[in-house]
Amino acid sequence: MFLFEMLDNSILNVALPTIGRELSASTTVLQWVTGVYAVVFGGLMLALGALADRVGRRKVMLVGLVLLGGASLATAFVTTAEQLVAVRAAMGVAAAMTTPGSLALAFRLFDEDALRVRATTLISTVGLVGLAIGPMVGGFVLAFAPWQMLLLVNVPIAALAFVGIRRGIPADKADELHRDPIDGAGALLGTAAIVLTLVAPTLFVDAGTASLLPWLTTAAAVLTAVLFVVRQRVARHPLLDLELVARPLVSSGLAFKAAASLATAGLGYLVTLQLQLDLGWTPAQAALGMLPQVVVLIAGGALIGPLVTRVGLDKASWLSAGAVVCGLAVYGLLGRFGYGWIALALMLVAAGMRVVGVVAGTNVMRGLPANRTTIGSALVDTAGEVSTGIGIAVGGTILAALFTGDITTSHWSTHQTTQFRDAITWAGLVLTLLTAALVGWGIARARRVTDSTTPSPATAPEGT
Repeated sequence: MFLFEMLDNSILNVALPTIGRELSASTTVLQWVTGVYAVVFGGLMLALGALADRVGRRKVMLVGLVLLGGASLATAFVTTAEQLVAVRAAMGVAAAMTTPGSLALAFRLFDEDALRVRATTLISTVGLVGLAIGPMVGGFVLAFAPWQMLLLVNVPIAALAFVGIRRGIPADKADELHRDPIDGAGALLGTAAIVLTLVAPTLFVDAGTASLLPWLTTAAAVLTAVLFVVRQRVARHPLLDLELVARPLVSSGLAFKAAASLATAGLGYLVTLQLQLDLGWTPAQAALGMLPQVVVLIAGGALIGPLVTRVGLDKASWLSAGAVVCGLAVYGLLGRFGYGWIALALMLVAAGMRVVGVVAGTNVMRGLPANRTTIGSALVDTAGEVSTGIGIAVGGTILAALFTGDITTSHWSTHQTTQFRDAITWAGLVLTLLTAALVGWGIARARRVTDSTTPSPATAPEGT
């Protein structure tokens, strides 16, 4: 299902110009064709993860696959852009039902950390392959078939996954579920907080910092997040037990995941603009310019197992998170001086993200009881989605604040070029500081686990 998640958006982006022409869609509506998926997906993961921990991960995944197949099949009957947005929203619901369960089910199947890391690495690799080949597959399909085929391909994928899970995954055991009632108010507040957090960055990029709407949306996101936390503290059966989130393994894993997603999204956004607007590359050349990141993301899977075996999960996460911070620092300080530095930054961030994504998910699962694994997986995905939006918002807001004039104009003045490069530098450095703060927090939390399992001098065996 991670393949579906990563392939779905990357393959559809290629078809947006065609969809716009055939459905007479505005730029804003086209943005929502892809954006509504992420908003619904990110917003519902916590609530549906909590539901899966109560009624069964396998059952929720199977229902989600049926919804995915039906929504994808409905693409064949779409005649307006608004109908396509509705279809994409339904796909977001399906993704929120299926994606968190993938990690939770993989964790259930294996008892040893080494096997869990291998399973998580495989899931991650398959998804990243989808991310890499999506644009190429989309371009090839559009050469001889209508754009609807890009979404209709999900129908056989959903059917195959349904059969595989139905036959290959046992039903959840009663002792692996819990029967507490779902906190409806908490689910509404949590969903609203995540949705508003994901929508706010888009509004900042589109409307600019001078507009009131992005700031009101941000304030509403903060308010609903605070109300969600208050609700979880007083609810008899909270949707999300904050004491579980505060566990060192869980909080460190979420911090590492957020750091990796923030860095990857922010860097990708800035580099894409820099290659085309500053260096004057064509879109095709810019796609090739991102190739070092794609190669490292895919090939790096072979290094995860040996690294974890050699240094352990904790040190692997610290080293990989440090690589992410170093990559951002290289870009912020040296990215304006040529593509070589940009490529180095892309490879460092990709290498770090490749490892930390697997280790972070494994740590969160290790830190939770067996009857909370699906909502734990949903937490990992939510942390990634929210921090991705924040990473893009940081880059877009700093560019909007420091660059005067139309950034997409074909000819910049010397002053505008300097402004853009200054904005790239500041955005890179701000992202570096934010990521370093998350990494520092994650390491500090992980050390609490290490310290608690290290024998004290008074209790250590003689001779040690």
